[in-house]
Amino acid sequence: MNLRSLMQAGPAKAVELFAKLADTPETAVKTRERLFAELKTELETHVELEQKHLFPILRKQAETKELVATAIRDNKELRTKLAELDTLPKNDAAFLAKLAELQKAFRQHARDEKRELLPAVQKALSEEQVQGLVEKMEETLAEADQARQVEAEERRAAARRERELREQAEQAEQAAHEAVKATAEAAEATLETVAEGSKQVAASALKVAGEAASAAPRTGFLFWDAMFGLPSSGREAPRAESAPAAPARQAADHEEVIPLAQEVLVVGKRTVNTGTTRVRRYVVETPVEQQVSLVRERVVVERRRPTTDKLTGEALTELTIEVVETDEVPLVAKTVQLREELVIRTERVEHVETVRETVRQDEVEVVRADTRQRARARG
Repeated sequence: MNLRSLMQAGPAKAVELFAKLADTPETAVKTRERLFAELKTELETHVELEQKHLFPILRKQAETKELVATAIRDNKELRTKLAELDTLPKNDAAFLAKLAELQKAFRQHARDEKRELLPAVQKALSEEQVQGLVEKMEETLAEADQARQVEAEERRAAARRERELREQAEQAEQAAHEAVKATAEAAEATLETVAEGSKQVAASALKVAGEAASAAPRTGFLFWDAMFGLPSSGREAPRAESAPAAPARQAADHEEVIPLAQEVLVVGKRTVNTGTTRVRRYVVETPVEQQVSLVRERVVVERRRPTTDKLTGEALTELTIEVVETDEVPLVAKTVQLREELVIRTERVEHVETVRETVRQDEVEVVRADTRQRARARG
């Protein structure tokens, strides 16, 4: 690639980005931000190439120092307008107007570069020096492109890490909430079981006391039953029903409560790392070719007989005419187009897994002293 093609590739890409930005509606803020970021990168890279490689050469030539001063002023104006657009909201009504001002200034700068700066550089250097300059500029462009790729990869990695941490925090919070809920439900069920067992033991004790009282002997006379401390006959039953507080207190004084507990299985959840999937984008270079029709202009001198004997213009004087011969050369520029998008996401699939474990519970064994028979009752 020659010097002219290299320096004109940036303006060609910038012209394309200017057109896309102008056609973008105000509602597409994200698209405008992305296109403006690309435009800003192209303009800053172009200005950096001039200041780093072209201006030092032109400053050494006395006849081109003024060109350098003018170009520096143009670059300063471009950066000022670019900074104004960078701080301006992309959906602002004045965005397109200021973009048109920036485009106008850049077009004038590109014309001055094509007509004055580049010819002055090629005139000051030999072909070997120009080729060396082109190689240095290509190295600068490659380094800038690599730095942009590294920066973009770091931004994507940071966004990916932030998204993973946020998902892990949400999953941990959900698991903790479910574990606390399951523990509370298990504790409530255990308390209900213990309370029900206590009620059953108390009822059994009261029933046994009542049966023992009803089985005690009586004389049949109220006076003798009271003298010997025997329970009253059936004729005193209404009096006992009218005052039930005494038997209840007597039974409460002799009862004992044996709590029966049981274990309840509580299953929680936690998130574990099962592997990492890495998607890497890399650049593949493919040779392409395209034919272009070029025009070459050459000076042709031919002699012919005059059509008339009448003399027109001056004659018998010295006259020199210069005619410029031109050749069209290919101007190579590459644009980046979006071919396809690769969407990377995670999918959550729920499945049911059966957890098997062994739990314990209390049992009670009641031994009656009179018959020595054992009966088991499960709590």
